[in-house]
Amino acid sequence: MKGRIGAGVMAILLAFYLVLVGWRALLFLQSGEPVGIAIGVALLILPVIGVWALVLELTFGTRSARLVRLLEASGELPVETLPIRASGRPVRDAADADFPQYRDAVDAAPEDWKAWFRLGLAYDAAGDRKRARGAIRTAITLERAAA
Repeated sequence: MKGRIGAGVMAILLAFYLVLVGWRALLFLQSGEPVGIAIGVALLILPVIGVWALVLELTFGTRSARLVRLLEASGELPVETLPIRASGRPVRDAADADFPQYRDAVDAAPEDWKAWFRLGLAYDAAGDRKRARGAIRTAITLERAAA
């Protein structure tokens, strides 16, 4: 729940920022000066990129949370048994030792979204966020294709 509130607050702040930047862009465009128009165009492009990134992140978060609920409802969500550091993150060596079982499950069933999602959780526990997000994206794609 704390993550959702944080994401919501950040989305609202980003939307507020984008409105302010858009307003400034219009003012620059109305200046009539070539430099002002160039700055205005640049300021219009940046909010579009910001909205695109925000939509992608919120969509990813919503879809991955849905998969967590599906796994939890079926009792297939892995139970965290790894020792954790004071920061709340798993101890990396323990996560690395736990990782092969999830990799092997994906190798055995590459079309199983549940295996891919668990692999994503294992990557995240091992501190590899880029691969974790990639595995979870694969799980989302496979689950949507199966539905």
